[in-house]
Amino acid sequence: MKPVKLVTALFATLLTLPLHAADITPLHKVGGVLVDANGMTVYTFDKDKDGKSACTGPCAENWPAVKAGDAALTPPYGSITREDGSKQLTYKGKPLYTFVKDKKPGDKSGDKVKDVWHAVTE
Repeated sequence: MKPVKLVTALFATLLTLPLHAADITPLHKVGGVLVDANGMTVYTFDKDKDGKSACTGPCAENWPAVKAGDAALTPPYGSITREDGSKQLTYKGKPLYTFVKDKKPGDKSGDKVKDVWHAVTE
């Protein structure tokens, strides 16, 4: 096959791939707990309601939002727009956070803090 025909055939094949081929799974499970790409535990906050983060100001300094990139997300993942305009990753509709006192991958020191923070265990 001539190089031009080969390139054309490859390009045509790429165009037929489903759009969801770019979907990502932003979290993975380690020891039954969902963690981010750096292996850090992610948490939900009981005071979040209706797909909106209630953790702002000093709260957000201690519980940074897990950022949602621009890649397509498939359920159970999604995103919300925070008050500052940034996108926050959600899991089953709940905004996700990390905890500043977790120092290394696998730490779960934020689990059950004040009975309102919970490590995501599916």
